[in-house]
Amino acid sequence: MTALRTSADGQIRWTNWARNEIAAPQTVSRPASVEQISEAVTTATAKRLPVKAIGAGHSFTAIAAAHASAAIDLSSWTGVESSDVGSGLVTVRAGTTIKQLNAALDRLGLALINLGDIDAQTIAGAISTGTHGTGAKLGGISTQVTALQLVLADGSVVTCSADERPDLFHAARVGLGALGVISTVTLRCERSFSLHADERPVALEEVIERLDELITGHDHMEFYWFPYGRKALVKRNDRLPLDAAARPLSRAREFYEYTVMENVVWGAMCRAARAVPKLVKPLNGLASIALSPRSYSDLSHRVFVTERNVRFVESEYAVPRESLVDVLNELRAVVPTLTHPVMMPVEVRVAAADDIWLSTAYQRDSTYFAIHQYPGMPYREYFDAFEKIVAQVGGRPHWGKMHTLDAEALRARYPRFDDFRRVRAEVDPGCVFRNAYLDRVLALT
Repeated sequence: MTALRTSADGQIRWTNWARNEIAAPQTVSRPASVEQISEAVTTATAKRLPVKAIGAGHSFTAIAAAHASAAIDLSSWTGVESSDVGSGLVTVRAGTTIKQLNAALDRLGLALINLGDIDAQTIAGAISTGTHGTGAKLGGISTQVTALQLVLADGSVVTCSADERPDLFHAARVGLGALGVISTVTLRCERSFSLHADERPVALEEVIERLDELITGHDHMEFYWFPYGRKALVKRNDRLPLDAAARPLSRAREFYEYTVMENVVWGAMCRAARAVPKLVKPLNGLASIALSPRSYSDLSHRVFVTERNVRFVESEYAVPRESLVDVLNELRAVVPTLTHPVMMPVEVRVAAADDIWLSTAYQRDSTYFAIHQYPGMPYREYFDAFEKIVAQVGGRPHWGKMHTLDAEALRARYPRFDDFRRVRAEVDPGCVFRNAYLDRVLALT
């Protein structure tokens, strides 16, 4: 999967998944080795072109936009390079998608400890933007990284880990694509395991009353709040013993629940709401109760990942765990005041604190609020109101989700922000790895 397409006039265009960001690269290379990645970087540098690595384009920001740049498409640089089943260490090439990685790990009898609910991203893109799942005791995918190989601005190839170039490692695990081109990622995996999943509509007031129990009593918990509904869809996933037999949904039930209801029917409801805004509130309320309870078990990645065919735009912020209820209540208060109604649900997840400099969970247990709107429906007023709410508790934006913050605002929210900028200046003094988004959030000059 690539975000690059050739238009009818023969021009190459980069478009992200949500189709809200478009760019026109000046050159495109498709390396199939580390040597070719290095050559692509040095060639672009000689031409004084900025460089942008291209993954799957699943960010909602322009973090990967390669406008008037040398785009490096990594879709030919995929697969597992080495693995040690005993230690669980697996080295994977940067252009490998999470879906491809899950399949490869399956064959090895291994699995990632935690995942988000989308598997279209490349592994390099996922860690560069801070992709995460949910779990009070677990961090994002970047916390599972033990080493990285990068191609720097001068074409040199370096490796970093907790012991080798540790500052670069702390920066590069969520590096925004601003440090170099990631060529390989080494991950610490574990033995393949199954999860028991329980998904059901629950009254929102009950969810709030039971939050501590839900968060700490399950390995993974999240809920979706529909702004005009009385209920939230609560998802709880818990590990099963390694020898437990999986009991997945039947193919017919799986097709009905996830393909028909969550994609075909939901997509039709969203289109109807966009065409007739007065339908938003009743349809949104109906959606909050329409999904039937389901309980099943399957291999971990089959439970974590959900098929997403209905497109949307999204903003997501991490706030301190203890701010969950306050932020939720403020959102509940502001939504009825909006000029334009909100069709899509709010997703709420949790994560443990980590030590990665630009991680949204740096040194604090976090709650993630992800807000969405269907394409073509007004969202700016809603997203701006959301940013004001989370700003009161030091909210940190997901690097791949829509936000308006610049370097000055971000410095106040990330204690190691200037350390990151220092490392970036050391490895890329000429600002080769840049675009308009990085110029804004890192104050590149």
